[in-house]
Amino acid sequence: MRQNEPKIPIYFLPGLAANTSIFKNIQLDPDKFDVHFLEWMIPFEEESISEYAQRFCSKVLRPNAVLVGVSFGGIIAQEMNLVHDFRKIIIISSVKTRHELPLHLQLAGKTKVYKLLPTSFFAQNIDLLSKYAFGKPIVDRLKLYKQYLSITDKRYLDWAIKQVVSWDQEESDPNLIHIHGNKDIVFPIDNIKRCVLVEGGTHIMILNKYKWLNENLPKLIFS
Repeated sequence: MRQNEPKIPIYFLPGLAANTSIFKNIQLDPDKFDVHFLEWMIPFEEESISEYAQRFCSKVLRPNAVLVGVSFGGIIAQEMNLVHDFRKIIIISSVKTRHELPLHLQLAGKTKVYKLLPTSFFAQNIDLLSKYAFGKPIVDRLKLYKQYLSITDKRYLDWAIKQVVSWDQEESDPNLIHIHGNKDIVFPIDNIKRCVLVEGGTHIMILNKYKWLNENLPKLIFS
């Protein structure tokens, strides 16, 4: 960036049910970047994902912005890109199309089994949810993550889970940048096409691979 050039605005979107504190370790040069964080909104009744994305775009007040979405935030970022002109879209630990979703999530969308999930109960019992969903080996890791899960409104959780498993995007934006870890168990790397691979990166690498991200995000933004 040349001297006196305006800072590049960057908007960050967290993962499903997560608050923006997951970005606490992301440190970008304040002389080059103007960083903003987008908090989850409670969806309206029967609101479509495109309508929700359009509402989110109204929160992007700076032109020519970069949008960075993590996990479900990456899906919303792509939907936002359909209705707003962004400088660049970067997704982390996410998917670019419905074909990159693991088979069990694709089946959940087709069979509507997601409607049977007791989200209102699990929202208040994150420890139980971690054991129910992932088993003992993952519990210790999720103890670190659960402090960042604060969006427990049933309307949001029901809506967000439905949007993930029912997402129907067939093709991805060729200019999109996808950062993905080879140890991601939520969206396994075997299903992911065309990404910037992070060795040892898990689904929560926004928390534990922040050094890699701090070093490489500026390079990817200017690439």
